[in-house]
Amino acid sequence: MNHKLLCTTAQKATSYTIEIHKDLLDQPDFLFQQLSPLGSRFVIISDKVVADLHGNKFQKSLAQLGLKASLFSFPNGEQNKTRATKDQLENQLFEKGFGRDICIIALGGGVSTDLGGYLAATYCRGVPLVMIPTSLLGMVDASIGGKTGLNVPYGKNLVGSIYQPKKVLIDPSTLQSLPLKELRNGVVEMIKHGLILDNAHFNYLNEHADRILALDSTILEKAILDSCCIKRRIVEQDEKEGGIRNLLNFGHTVGHALEHMTHYSLTHGEAVAIGILVESHLALQLGHLNLKDFDMILSIFKKYGLPLQLPTSPSIPDLLKGMTLDKKSLKGKPRFVMIHAIGSALTCDEAYCMPVEENVLINALNWMNNDLCCH
Repeated sequence: MNHKLLCTTAQKATSYTIEIHKDLLDQPDFLFQQLSPLGSRFVIISDKVVADLHGNKFQKSLAQLGLKASLFSFPNGEQNKTRATKDQLENQLFEKGFGRDICIIALGGGVSTDLGGYLAATYCRGVPLVMIPTSLLGMVDASIGGKTGLNVPYGKNLVGSIYQPKKVLIDPSTLQSLPLKELRNGVVEMIKHGLILDNAHFNYLNEHADRILALDSTILEKAILDSCCIKRRIVEQDEKEGGIRNLLNFGHTVGHALEHMTHYSLTHGEAVAIGILVESHLALQLGHLNLKDFDMILSIFKKYGLPLQLPTSPSIPDLLKGMTLDKKSLKGKPRFVMIHAIGSALTCDEAYCMPVEENVLINALNWMNNDLCCH
């Protein structure tokens, strides 16, 4: 099952295709057609795990097509998505004499697409970028919309840019090598898409949990396509996160703070799942969300086997401090996406996020520590 989506920003200044092709990494004619117009030399950026799984083979495939390609890798893990890693990669490219004629290919999961994307945005003031996500999270979220970013000691994704790729090439067959824990990370982002905008998508994920976890190709590819369509729909309307794109941060205000505080021992999906539940609890307290929908949200995360556990109970004051650096914060106060039903979020004066009283937020965080994540 092959699909081609066109993503065009609201100002129509940028457009690119999202191609979903099974086994596309083994289709040399397709790869040559997609890549050859984008540069005279190609730089593949991936973490060391993906480099071993796919990168070396992909580099050889490009060489056989007559395309000059080099592979640069870095240690895997969210803790390596840093300015230091970017500096090291940049220095390696400069040492090899690469200039503006290169095309950077970010091959891997969300860490590789965030890091490779930011590298492309700034190297020689910007070079062409191709995203080839190999994780479910990368396919349905990180590779679409131009988000790039790095983690700093003060928090997650606090340095970065919006830099659109020339193409996004998705090969669902790469998911066969994905650990179940990483598959769940991507499922959380798909559930988020359903919660903020599409009740039918949420129900599909709820009804087919067993088959998605079993990597049933037909079911999984439809879920990927639907999530890509939701993400595209949002970023086409709001490229720079000035309004509706804030919806994509549902669960991330709390989730990013948890990732940072646990030194990324929580995976992104695990942290965002907890974050979604805490932020849904806010909506429940404020009377926006009913208890039946709240219970359904909790149920779907349990159905997919998300652990919903924290290594230790985090300090509430430290969490509150961490959330003030969230990109949706205004005047030092965090703002939250607020859903009022599964598939529907409040517009909040077109900002799609709102502040809450500190005592309400503290109640939700205490619920997280004492009820949701207690051991």
